[in-house]
Amino acid sequence: MNTKYDRLFRQNRDEGHFWPSFTDLLTTILLCFILIFVAMMIIKSLQIEEMKKTLDQIMGVRAKLVEDLKEEFGGSELGVEVDEKTGAIIFNTEILFAYDKHELKANSYTFLDEFVPKYLDILLQEGYEEYVAEIIIEGHTDRDGSYLYNLQLAQNRAYSVAAYLLSDDFPYKNIQQHLANKLTVNSKSFSDVRMDEKGDYSAEASRRVEFKFRLKDEEILDKTRDILGE
Repeated sequence: MNTKYDRLFRQNRDEGHFWPSFTDLLTTILLCFILIFVAMMIIKSLQIEEMKKTLDQIMGVRAKLVEDLKEEFGGSELGVEVDEKTGAIIFNTEILFAYDKHELKANSYTFLDEFVPKYLDILLQEGYEEYVAEIIIEGHTDRDGSYLYNLQLAQNRAYSVAAYLLSDDFPYKNIQQHLANKLTVNSKSFSDVRMDEKGDYSAEASRRVEFKFRLKDEEILDKTRDILGE
């Protein structure tokens, strides 16, 4: 009889030891998960904060770039216009192309030889270059003809400019490598026409080529979205 009671006592005692130990184990595991989660949130928060600082720096770079471009080309004898918001350099296509043509005019090479080095001296100078993701040559047309026809025309014009800048005929070989790493061409057809001073559509002002830059803020925003989505 005593043996039976002894066995029951030992069994109850062992079970009493087992369950508190198992509960302690679960608590420890849960605590580890909580600590890991908190650590991951802190790391993400620090990453996002660092990206925000970089983004703020890029916004400052954009403002300075626009100011430098306005100072260099505002009122320039080259006859170009500087967009005060984006820093895009805008010039009428008649400087480079005959109406409805995409081959560069003979005197357009002199214009590009003078304009492009000045433009890149600003855009790719120390303090700016690391923030520049793309240099974009963008073609625009008027509304004469179909959208697709003008899409091709504007693309060919932008390509003609880029092809010359990367060709053996372009005299400034030292900047071609910078261009090759960043240069892209784009066509807007007549999707972004311009108006005259009265607010009416202007075919002449709409026919243009723009030199634009894109900073690395988009990449940083995409990376931030990826971190938040993980």
